[in-house]
Amino acid sequence: MAVRILISADMEGATGVTATTDVVPGTEAWQRFRRLLTADVNACVDGLHTGGATDVLVNEAHSSQRNLLIEDLDPRARLLTGRHKPLSMMQGIDTGVDGVVFLGYHTGAGAPGVLAHTYLENSITEVRLDGAPASEGRLNAALAHEHGVPVILVTGDDLTCAEAPDFGAIAAPVKTCVSRYAAICDPPAVTTARITDAARRAMTRAGRRTPTTAPHRVEVDFDATHLADAAAVIPTVDLTAPRTVAYTAPTMTDAMKTFKIVTTIAARAIDGLYG
Repeated sequence: MAVRILISADMEGATGVTATTDVVPGTEAWQRFRRLLTADVNACVDGLHTGGATDVLVNEAHSSQRNLLIEDLDPRARLLTGRHKPLSMMQGIDTGVDGVVFLGYHTGAGAPGVLAHTYLENSITEVRLDGAPASEGRLNAALAHEHGVPVILVTGDDLTCAEAPDFGAIAAPVKTCVSRYAAICDPPAVTTARITDAARRAMTRAGRRTPTTAPHRVEVDFDATHLADAAAVIPTVDLTAPRTVAYTAPTMTDAMKTFKIVTTIAARAIDGLYG
């Protein structure tokens, strides 16, 4: 019997990552941390297969979505790389997978955590899903729930991993947050073993659930009024405060597609040093 797992691989929560340059494509630091991100993914793939997975799809979820080194990827995995994917970080969740891993994740905008943000690096101050603060992990967990897919494992800093029980997932922290740009980091030899063991144990949580579709309310707070004004031109998106937009979508899939539009338009409205 085939057991299929999706890994949504972000980068800010990868082993050793603490700085902007660590995750910005093209920098010398990014080249270094691409290797460490790939190592985290390989550790996860190893554990998933040991735990019973027969097919692992790794979806690149960070920035250019071209960060992982395919030449170093565990041959038991397949790689979904590149941008312009309809479900972005969660592309593949609608293909009948039995579980999803949030690897290298981080906390949300306005929250403590290493490189904390939600989609935009520094222009969104908080996102709320149905009234509660929502990180990318919480948004993506709601999307997975809609498709009947359990979140089985979360890796990242300790604050990110604190959300894992809310998703029904096992946690594998790779660093302890000190500030937005500092952490106590475990070396790769330690994090590799920890991720592999957690992934193996997480496979006991794999198995499709009953899909659940419901409407969702999303609110987005920006750090400047013109960004909210720009996003409010989108049909169904309302300006609810000088720096806040909100909308209600019939499904979480629709909510995430609209959120992608909101963040894309807001990003294009940012103008130089003044944002």
